[in-house]
Amino acid sequence: MPEGFKLDTPRMEDGAAIWRIARDSRTLDLNSSYSYLLWCRDFAATSVVARDAEGEPAAFVTGYIRPERPQTLVVWQVAVDDAHRGQGLAAALLDGLTTRAVDDLGVRYVETTITPDNAASMRLFASFAERHRTGLRHEVLFDAGLFPEQGHEPEVLHLIGPFEAPPGRMD
Repeated sequence: MPEGFKLDTPRMEDGAAIWRIARDSRTLDLNSSYSYLLWCRDFAATSVVARDAEGEPAAFVTGYIRPERPQTLVVWQVAVDDAHRGQGLAAALLDGLTTRAVDDLGVRYVETTITPDNAASMRLFASFAERHRTGLRHEVLFDAGLFPEQGHEPEVLHLIGPFEAPPGRMD
């Protein structure tokens, strides 16, 4: 984790700050502020925030376990506040969350979707797979024609793994 930041589990009172970081990213599909509050309540165990020296969220990763595939962590959104970009926070959060999910929840795979125009996210997840010396496959998950609004790019699934189970765990 970069100096001056702490990896932490999101709390409901972080929902507004996480919503603002997502809004200000100008690259994420912005969900309602209500959904970020729910995310901090219902999916806190599979999400993470980076807190600055004052304890405020500076970056976040939201995720959930796929119900049909309990060994798969789906990374929903990754965002870093403008003032803190370029310090490696996104990579540190992704590494920390995945380590926790592998150790505590038996996760073996990470999935995310990325639009073809999001080069920064593609680099983030490619370097993540490389750091963890594991596979990375991609395929179109949601074709552009499935979205109700015009101009939405396809969502390409990036499947990363398998991650090794911790010693002593037989998942």
